[in-house]
Amino acid sequence: MANLRDIRRRIKSVKNTAQITKAMQLVAASKMKRAQDQATAGRPSADLLNRVLNHLKEHTTPEDHPLLNAKGTGKDLVILVTTDKGLCGPLNTNLLRLITTKVSKDADFITVGSKGRQAMARTGRKIAADFAVKDPVSFAETKPISDFAIEHFLSGQYGRVLVAFTNFVNTIRQDAHIETLLPITPIELGAKKAYLGSADSGVIANSSSGVNYGGYIFEPSPEEVLNVVVPQYVGSELYQMILESRASEHSARMVAMKAATDNAKQMIKDLTLDYNKQRQAAITSELLEITTAMRALE
Repeated sequence: MANLRDIRRRIKSVKNTAQITKAMQLVAASKMKRAQDQATAGRPSADLLNRVLNHLKEHTTPEDHPLLNAKGTGKDLVILVTTDKGLCGPLNTNLLRLITTKVSKDADFITVGSKGRQAMARTGRKIAADFAVKDPVSFAETKPISDFAIEHFLSGQYGRVLVAFTNFVNTIRQDAHIETLLPITPIELGAKKAYLGSADSGVIANSSSGVNYGGYIFEPSPEEVLNVVVPQYVGSELYQMILESRASEHSARMVAMKAATDNAKQMIKDLTLDYNKQRQAAITSELLEITTAMRALE
């Protein structure tokens, strides 16, 4: 059994740890609010772009734009979005486990975050590029990533571009996802979109020079609009996925640090109880020794 000095040292050590985890919890909570607001604010824009593009695809053919053309040849390029720091619970572990089971071993990777880069290096996966994204995330930082993916997809080097990220559901729940970015398909973010699988019932009035396409008017033509919208769509979707990952990171870290702080407080209570029990036993033993000595002197 540990003596009183050892228990006091352990109590002091746990208290110091609790102070650190409490401070990290508060920092993560402040970052979490900003990241969550940024992610949820970007969802309507991402939904609208997805909706417009779905209508465009209904009135064009895949051959109208190379990013819509499912080539079906070449290996996969995976954009892996992880965290730069740890202490965020099983967030990265769940995503990397999904990579192991769902992604082919010959796939190349674009890593966003040091944890993903380190994991891919350990497992011997090929890293085609590595990008760093600061906090808070800006679109200007994510655009080179989408440009790199588009360039290599159009070159025919890769048949698909996938994105592995953690989707933010709420503060407690974050789900690992792998979505297809190229060739372009409807991408689900947060929750299932109401327009998926159903046509838009709204109709916009015809203009003097436009043609109505299922509620949208494309001028001068769907093909012309497609050339402008598609690259913007790819960059916007990737940006939204990174926002989702960043919101998930800060939420998971806040929850993990809160759990660590609560566990430290409970450990301090248990150690204090043990300390008091041993101190009481020591005092009782000393009293017995004194009483025995006094009786021996009588």
